[in-house]
Amino acid sequence: MTSARNVALREPIAQSWRRASLAGVRPETALLGLRSAEVDPASKLLAAAAPVLEDLDERLAGTAMSTVLVDHDGRLVHRWSADRAVEDCLDQLGIGVGTCLLEDEVGTTGPGTALETRSSIVVHGEEHYAEALRGFSCYGHPIFHPVTRRLEGALDITLLAAEANPLLAPLVAKAVEEIERQLLEGSRVSERSLLAAFQATSRPTRPVVAIGPDLLLCNQAAADLLEGADVALLWNLVGDASRTSEMETELRSGQRARVRAEPVAGARGGVLVEIRPLTAAEARPTRRRAAVVPGHVHISGPPGTGRTTEARLRVPEEPCTTLTGSEAVLGGSAAWAAQFSAAVEAGSGSICVDGADLLPAELVDLVATHAARGVGPHLLLTTGPREGLTGPERALIASCAEHVELLPLAHRPDFSEVATRMLAELGAARTHNITPGALRILSSYDWPGNLPELRGVLSQAIRKRSVGAIGPGDLPPALVADASGHELAPIERAERNAIVAALRSAGGNKVRAASTLGISRTTLYARMRALRVPG
Repeated sequence: MTSARNVALREPIAQSWRRASLAGVRPETALLGLRSAEVDPASKLLAAAAPVLEDLDERLAGTAMSTVLVDHDGRLVHRWSADRAVEDCLDQLGIGVGTCLLEDEVGTTGPGTALETRSSIVVHGEEHYAEALRGFSCYGHPIFHPVTRRLEGALDITLLAAEANPLLAPLVAKAVEEIERQLLEGSRVSERSLLAAFQATSRPTRPVVAIGPDLLLCNQAAADLLEGADVALLWNLVGDASRTSEMETELRSGQRARVRAEPVAGARGGVLVEIRPLTAAEARPTRRRAAVVPGHVHISGPPGTGRTTEARLRVPEEPCTTLTGSEAVLGGSAAWAAQFSAAVEAGSGSICVDGADLLPAELVDLVATHAARGVGPHLLLTTGPREGLTGPERALIASCAEHVELLPLAHRPDFSEVATRMLAELGAARTHNITPGALRILSSYDWPGNLPELRGVLSQAIRKRSVGAIGPGDLPPALVADASGHELAPIERAERNAIVAALRSAGGNKVRAASTLGISRTTLYARMRALRVPG
């Protein structure tokens, strides 16, 4: 790829230009109408960076250089320059605190491209995608939290392109090292605050657990009540609570309990959890089996999401005859039609057609004819995602009274419960549990193979550790490496699920999905990439 002036670009820059172009950014208009948003002046990133930026700004005094700090969303949270003319120029370009500098907004820049590639980048003059920025050179470097390895933001030094200096790259890298050290120290202060709150609350008869980003404490009463899987469940439920909340849950032992989670002041991300076991009269009745509704049921989802299992749970009447779409393909339509007709003539019970979207057209019509009659055996139909169904298949499922859409495993909000049930299915419920650290890694992985892949990973971990807690060291190294780079906080998982749901509802149309979510298309692209939503 070449620039407007036919200048060959380095590969990292060329890739950045391609991403910007795909996002709809145009070089001549990239900085027009930049949007700004409020930033948190008390954020942990700014708190950690403040003394480093003060020292860096003093060292750059008397130059025409500027320091720029952006958060993990690409929002500019700090901008400084000793040169009034440079300050005025940036103001005229609309680049101020709160401005988004992601590639999807302004194209190739030091801070935005550093966030996108998660690596340091130097962008010289004509390498900027936006024409208005081609008079500058940028030296960007990403900032990672030393404990969680989450991307916290990026630091950049910007100066006139004619004054570019190769010594600035190591200067920025050194400043980032110090910011990361400050982040680590801030984590230690948080831990001390969490410990003090735990000690003040803990009583011999009151089960109390303290959960932090890298700390877990529980008193003896909690230790007597909880198993390892319970701790993992609590972590997933309230590990990043931003306000006091209460919920009812069921512990591994079957005991129902009321859980109260309260964030701890001074302990960023730290939560104090009090657990009160409930008597049989206090506990709400639990439902072991999916509710059955009158009429036919359609269950959709990608392969490996548990469609067949869900269908078994929703059988309204026994006996149940199960026929698969693959049987029709392999054994022929005539034999399949005979089996289906025999089940219909029985007049009662249920018929599960597993993989109805694999049926030949004439069999789809046969099943649809029975479904439209509204009498006889109940139908349970499983298919792939609804957006991939043909017209006749859509007409068939339209006769169903209930539609159940199963999310891919990576999008499941109840991931910890799914993993715990999988251990039970593997016969390891009494011998193994999953540590919170391992659960965070598992819940951050993309799971392209869905439930079968999870089953394989847990089976391997069980073979590796004959009894006890499954920790990060028991998981496949490739999975740990892939998941650790994009661990999501609960609020990020919720955001990811909302985007996935909007895309599914819009049939994959990103413009409609963005409109449903109330955000711009470029913001949607940015959040999809940040949250690793397949596009």
